[in-house]
Amino acid sequence: MKLIELTIEDLKQGIQAISLVESPAIESDFIALSKQKVEVELATVSKEKRIVMGPALIPEKPILRIDPATEEEYYIYFSKDTIRKGAEMYLMAERQKQATLEHAEAVEGVCLVESWIVEDTEKDKSAVYGMEQKPGTWMVSLKVQDDDLWEDYVKTGKVKGFSIEGFFINEQKAELKQTDPFINFINTLNHEH
Repeated sequence: MKLIELTIEDLKQGIQAISLVESPAIESDFIALSKQKVEVELATVSKEKRIVMGPALIPEKPILRIDPATEEEYYIYFSKDTIRKGAEMYLMAERQKQATLEHAEAVEGVCLVESWIVEDTEKDKSAVYGMEQKPGTWMVSLKVQDDDLWEDYVKTGKVKGFSIEGFFINEQKAELKQTDPFINFINTLNHEH
């Protein structure tokens, strides 16, 4: 089985959009943030922030892929450096409003409002929300202004996380065998979920 590292060289490559999906390939769900806001006058008004937050990419996380032409299984992963570079290039290319639903259709009314790389697992903002993420993880918050998307997909739990879309360079790092320690590590991860 192949192990392939995905890398980025320039702005034409890299992350093109963030997709809201039911089953994120990185196997990590986002959380939806809401807020109760008290107005100064007489009424208490409940307003939702309509923000979803979670990991977009996790470093060295093996992601199973299947080649549609050959049905061959292989794993891909992103290094910390590629994730940082990808996150920076995504913003430099002004793709904050590039979002899709289940990688199928582009959606309007969704915008990246926060982006950061986890540096310290205990002091990171993600820890405040009970999300333990390893250093090098790209965390994002998206504002969902589209009413139908918020009501029909986010609030109902039809979408649970993020998945990135983009163009990358494949660098095969190894040909994995069933006895390879990395395969044992992957099997351990798969049995934890």
